[in-house]
Amino acid sequence: MNKYNHAFWNALDELVSRSEIIIDRPKGTAHPKYPNFIYKVDYGYLKNTTSMDGGGIDVWVGSGGKNVNAVMCIVDLMKKDSEIKILIGCTEQEQKLIYETHNETKYMKGILIQREAASQGGQDEHQMKSEHFKKYF
Repeated sequence: MNKYNHAFWNALDELVSRSEIIIDRPKGTAHPKYPNFIYKVDYGYLKNTTSMDGGGIDVWVGSGGKNVNAVMCIVDLMKKDSEIKILIGCTEQEQKLIYETHNETKYMKGILIQREAASQGGQDEHQMKSEHFKKYF
């Protein structure tokens, strides 16, 4: 079925708006296990949520606003797992960087699913307030 699902995106909006965003890997910092990998976009998680790996749901937070505008579906052959990563306010260029990041090696592959522009809205009831963002350095 190739049908756009507004309920899915609305559920993501609600999840993100009700969660605190923790940026534990700011843009420009190195990965804790792989020091040659530098984050090109802020990366973190939603506090008090659970993803497939047991940690919080991963998020990429861009410079283009505070609305959920895409997800990455990832398969990691090394860890033998899969998960989604929510993209929040990521510009087209940031989305491209994130897509390339998750497809650099033969062991990790991902697809980017973009939200329809019409349903992203400029200012809507699900737009997040700045107090939901917290950076840990």
